[in-house]
Amino acid sequence: MKLPDNTFLVAGPVIIEENNVLLNREYEGTEADEIWMFPGGAVDGAHETFEETAKRECKEELGIDIEILRPLITVLHKLIDEDGHVLLIHFLAKRIGEIKPGEETLEWGWFDIHNLPEKTAPNVQEVIHAYLNENNNTI
Repeated sequence: MKLPDNTFLVAGPVIIEENNVLLNREYEGTEADEIWMFPGGAVDGAHETFEETAKRECKEELGIDIEILRPLITVLHKLIDEDGHVLLIHFLAKRIGEIKPGEETLEWGWFDIHNLPEKTAPNVQEVIHAYLNENNNTI
């Protein structure tokens, strides 16, 4: 697969408990501060796997460990503020421990998967929609 030039690789967990998904907002110093997202972030060089990135980012942002259960959809989006793209790799994951948000986490919360917040990142909507439509998944 050939990716467009200036493509960033990002990975993160999708944590769903009792029909609620865990989302957070992080301080970026941009309009992105207002957007609810899955925890996650950029892959740290060629030595880090996507699963390792998801685990590291979740620990940094929410202070929890996770168990990767399985891959979910991967999506490619054009960056809004910059020239380039972002390839978002998602994993269904199980939370281990209690949430202790990191320094850059502005806010976090559990949201009904059927009623996501208004300012939610497009990939959140796509992933939840695909998850619910997999084999008529009704969690």
